[in-house]
Amino acid sequence: MVYKVLSVFGTRPEAIKMAPLVKKLADDPRFDSQVLVTAQHREMLDQVLKYFAIKPDYDLNIMRPGQTLTAITSYALTGIGNILMEARPDIVLVHGDTTSTFAGALSAYYNKIKIGHVEAGLRTGCKYAPFPEEMNRHLAGVLADVHFAPTKMAVENLLKENVPADRIFQTGNTVVDALLQVVEGPDPNWENIGLDTIDWRKKVILLTCHRRENWGEPMENIFSGIAELCKKYPDIEVIFPVHKNPIVRGLAGKHLSSLPQVHLTEPLDYLPLCHVLDKCYLVMTDSGGLQEEAPALGKPVLVLRDVTERPEGLEAGTACLVGSDRERIVETAGKLLTDRTLYHRMAKAINPYGDGLASGRIADMLAAFLQKEESK
Repeated sequence: MVYKVLSVFGTRPEAIKMAPLVKKLADDPRFDSQVLVTAQHREMLDQVLKYFAIKPDYDLNIMRPGQTLTAITSYALTGIGNILMEARPDIVLVHGDTTSTFAGALSAYYNKIKIGHVEAGLRTGCKYAPFPEEMNRHLAGVLADVHFAPTKMAVENLLKENVPADRIFQTGNTVVDALLQVVEGPDPNWENIGLDTIDWRKKVILLTCHRRENWGEPMENIFSGIAELCKKYPDIEVIFPVHKNPIVRGLAGKHLSSLPQVHLTEPLDYLPLCHVLDKCYLVMTDSGGLQEEAPALGKPVLVLRDVTERPEGLEAGTACLVGSDRERIVETAGKLLTDRTLYHRMAKAINPYGDGLASGRIADMLAAFLQKEESK
C-alpha cells in the first residue's frame, strides 16, 4: 500500500522544519508525497524552497500587503479546502503553530481527511503568548489524529489534554535534522550578505527580534539594552538580520543603526543564518526555532520573551528567559560575556531537542499509524 501524504505549510520556519521530512517522504516508496504551500510569507518561504530543492505541487500564493490574521486564515482555509477536494490525500501533515497550520488542519477536518501534527504538544498555557501561535498550535492539536511530539515534555502536555497515548509519538525536532545538514557544507560568501567585515575572533552575538508581543515598548527596551551592551563591552559585535516588518525596522533603526558594533542586515537565507549560528558566541532571540537550533551547536540562548513554549531548553540549562527587561538583558548577557564557567555550563548542556534523525522516525511512525488505521 502506498499512502498519499500532503504536507501543508506557508512560512519560512515551517519550510525549514518540514524540508527534511518532505525529502525523506519523497524518497520513501511507502508514500506518494505532495506539498502544498500557502505562501503566507512569500519571499522568505521561497528562499528555503530553493535551497532544499522543493517544488510545491500546489502554491496558493496568498500573501497580500498589510495582510491581517483574519485575511490569512480566510484565504488559506478556502484555498486548502479547494485543493483537498481535488487531491484527497490519505493524510494531511501540518507543522507547528502558524495560521497556515491551523487552516490546514481545519480544512482537512472539514473534508474528513486524517491530520498529522508535526512538532505537536508545545504549550505556554497563555493564549496570547506567543500570539497567535499558542492557539494555532492548540487548535491544530485538538483536530489532529496523530501527534509527532519533539520532546518528552511535549508528549506529557498532550497526555494531560487526554490525547490517547497510542496517537502520540516522540520523535525529536526536525529542525535539528535541517541544521546539521546545512552546517556540514561550505561557508557562504560573506561579502554578498554584508558580513565580510565581521571579526569572528570577537564575541559575536546573533540577535533576532520580531514577535508581535514585543512590538512597541518591549522592543524599545530590548534594543536599548543591546545598545547599552555595546557601550559596556566594546569588544563584542552584534549581527541582527532585521525582519521586514516596518515596525521592527523602524525601532531597529532608531536604537541600533548608529552603532558601529551592530550589523543590521536583510533577513538571511537559511544557509548563511546556520553558519552565523555556528560561528557566533551567543544567541539573543524571541524566535522559537533558534531556541531549538542554538543548543545543537553549543550556543547559549537568551530568550527575549516573558514565556516560552520550549521550556526544555530552560530546564536543560541551554537557555535563559530574560524577557524584555533592559536591566536583566544587560546583566545576564554581561555574565555570559565575562564568566567562562557560566558560559561553558550553558554551552555544554545536553541539547533536549533532538539528534538529527527525527524525519526518519516520523516516516516510520506515520507508515505504521496509517497501516493500523487501514486495518480497522
